[in-house]
Amino acid sequence: MDSFFPEDSLNRMTPEETRIKSLSAEPYPDGYRVHVYVEATPFQKRPHIEVILTDANGDEIGSTTIVEPLGWKMEFTMHIRGELNNPYTVEARLFYPDGPVAEPQTFTFDVKPPQDVSEPFDDAQDRPDSN
Repeated sequence: MDSFFPEDSLNRMTPEETRIKSLSAEPYPDGYRVHVYVEATPFQKRPHIEVILTDANGDEIGSTTIVEPLGWKMEFTMHIRGELNNPYTVEARLFYPDGPVAEPQTFTFDVKPPQDVSEPFDDAQDRPDSN
């Protein structure tokens, strides 16, 4: 069995040099989900990345941990629980279980309330097929 190893000329960083290059978040129009984008420096050894979503009071409303990502560009969706409480902050921390830990990055944003608060999701889309 052959393995795929991309041949590239990237300068891959050691664990001590690996860090988060960019972090951004964009709320979905439904007001209950956030698209998060994290880009790290190309790495030699796969890190762990912890992402925490907090509201205006600093209360954690969502979190995720990415263990040894295959690539250095990651996109995912986080869910907002409870009532809207702007502004929100997403914080990403890159680390290795046996050290080192990079400086965390943060991104702050506001979420607009959805037009119809009583129905946050499309009922037709969430209904199981009646076949």
